[in-house]
Amino acid sequence: MKKRIIVIGGGVAGMQTALRLAEQGLEPVIVEKEPELGGKLRGWHVLFPTFTPAEEVLTDLRRRVNESGIEALTSTEVVALTPRSVTLADGRVLTGDAVVLASGSTLFDASIKEEYGYGIYDNVFTSADVERMFNEGRVSKTDGTAPRRIAFLHCVGSRDEKVCQQHCSKVCCVTGVKQAIEMKRLFPEADVFNFYMDIRMFGPGYEEMYREAQQTYNIHFVRGRISEASPTIDGRVQIKAEDTLTGRPLRMSVDMLILLIGMRANDDNASLAGGPGLERARSGFMRPRNLFLGNIASNVDGIFYAGTVTAPKTIGESLNEATAAADAAARYVGA
Repeated sequence: MKKRIIVIGGGVAGMQTALRLAEQGLEPVIVEKEPELGGKLRGWHVLFPTFTPAEEVLTDLRRRVNESGIEALTSTEVVALTPRSVTLADGRVLTGDAVVLASGSTLFDASIKEEYGYGIYDNVFTSADVERMFNEGRVSKTDGTAPRRIAFLHCVGSRDEKVCQQHCSKVCCVTGVKQAIEMKRLFPEADVFNFYMDIRMFGPGYEEMYREAQQTYNIHFVRGRISEASPTIDGRVQIKAEDTLTGRPLRMSVDMLILLIGMRANDDNASLAGGPGLERARSGFMRPRNLFLGNIASNVDGIFYAGTVTAPKTIGESLNEATAAADAAARYVGA
């Protein structure tokens, strides 16, 4: 009889974990609270730094899961777990030989930063809103017209003690560069600005894309935080900032203000951690047993981690970590 591994979460990490487990002759079961598999990848348009359509990656993963005959329970929420079982919201209990927690993360609620006017003023959007616009093929101001000046603000909900989000969300900088390039491709005559604290281009091809944004697309990068935003009588957004490289205050009106929102830990991490005694970091993300030699293991034998449940990561990193988590779970059950 095959050993059964319960995979909580059906995003890229969960699907890759299940595929790797199936390759090793194990029986993975994916439990996903959303109606379909894919997680945050479902909301992406193209992926940095190659501008690969997200749909290509998503379609391939879903196809392989279907062809492998992996059981996937969608619209199903986990409310408790042990190393050998998970309890579902409807009261059912699934049993297995190990659990891989790949439940991911969530996005910062930009309305908390009231000074930027998200949800209050027209033409203030989040990076997630913009990805949705790209996917729908219609990027515009609230009134349907094309923007002439666009400002991106980095680190909204990241590296911010005021909202208890002290960690770096890792992918916001490169997302801002990617989206700025997409905007310039759509609106070549528009002025595009990126306001940042630090530009962190850590991955392969990221620094090159950053340079291309400046040299090929003439995107402006301003080191400084926007202190506040307010509406103007003509439907634009006035922003106040300081260029910290020159020490000069700056004020301008833009047609679109785009807030690059960071990743934050899922709210249900606390309840899931409580039963088996899983440790969490100060950020709210799950804490691995060891950041170097056990980064896919929890502090509880039989429970493993994959993807952004432990920290912000790229899609590529989540896929690689999922493979490692599956291998660790397979070794644990003696496969």
